[in-house]
Amino acid sequence: MLMLHSGRAPRSLTKNREHRWWSALAACALVGFLGTGSVRAEDPGFPAPNGDPSIVPSGAKLDRVFGGGCMLTEGVATSPDGMVYFSDITFTSMCKDAAGTYAQAGNIWKYDPKNKQATIFRSPSGMSNGMKFDAEGNLLIAEGADFGGRRLTKTDMKTGKSYILSGLYNGQPYNALNDLTIDEKGRVYFSDPRYLGREPMNQPVQAVYRLDSDGKVTRLITDAGKPNGVQVSPDQKTLYVLAHDNGGHDFLAKGETAQKGLMACLAYDLAADGTVGKRRMVVDWLPNDGGDGMTVDVDGNLYIAVRSEAAPGVYVYSPDGKQLAYVSTGKELPTNVAFGYGGDANLLYLTSGKSLYTIRMAKKGWHLPSP
Repeated sequence: MLMLHSGRAPRSLTKNREHRWWSALAACALVGFLGTGSVRAEDPGFPAPNGDPSIVPSGAKLDRVFGGGCMLTEGVATSPDGMVYFSDITFTSMCKDAAGTYAQAGNIWKYDPKNKQATIFRSPSGMSNGMKFDAEGNLLIAEGADFGGRRLTKTDMKTGKSYILSGLYNGQPYNALNDLTIDEKGRVYFSDPRYLGREPMNQPVQAVYRLDSDGKVTRLITDAGKPNGVQVSPDQKTLYVLAHDNGGHDFLAKGETAQKGLMACLAYDLAADGTVGKRRMVVDWLPNDGGDGMTVDVDGNLYIAVRSEAAPGVYVYSPDGKQLAYVSTGKELPTNVAFGYGGDANLLYLTSGKSLYTIRMAKKGWHLPSP
């Protein structure tokens, strides 16, 4: 999950990109009303999806069901009760109050598919980014920088109380937590890159960490460049990491450029004890930008929100990296994806731009089994 370039990670801003950012900011006030009350599904006019009909059925299309984010929606997470939660990352340099004086503090939205209403679940959000529900129905949140919590938290959805699962590593704050995934033993794997924020970078490397059920945290992966999206495979034998190294740790000044690093989907063999083996390349997107957030279906296929300006959208890959389908988001850069539950187990939710979308796929999504 990213936190900047027209979407979740920053990158060098050419004059045209800079213009798009400020145009989006100006438009923010005009679309804000779309985020509350009853929301009618809308056809965004994106090109038709294509690919293997066993993945994307004939006639499938993206529908916009929410359009009220300020700059960047992210971290969509579906609850077993059918509710959908997603982050509204309000960059403090761009998202202000009506008078333009005070910065917004981040929002978590709750979308109800039954009545088509979206309401604020929590604000301030701790600058929430990636979110997931654990097997007990608790909402786990990766909180980022830019006046955010820079920590991993858990909210008990029955009581509303929240708990800090990890706020420091080796006595120092994290850089900016980004995304998380959970295995069937309850271990949490979370990424800690930095895409923007005024806070110092206290960790010596941008890494993937593992939180065990006893509260112990291990720095697990240090060779994934700038790690972003993370996902455990349904068979629990692979940990996928999206490397999205845009070459910067904040917005760059006008005219400045940065050298991209890894833009890849990486795979690590995952052992029963939560340790990982040597990395291997699944997809290499360079010289384009790559994946942000991802999810998997019951067969282990990867659904990745790819932020390539050449052809942004959701790409579906087999576990060995063969492209199976493509769902275009036009010129909009997507951030994250999640499947629904029950009768909507094949309904894919997508955060992209300032919006939330749905598309009915042929496959059902994989979820943690209930305890």
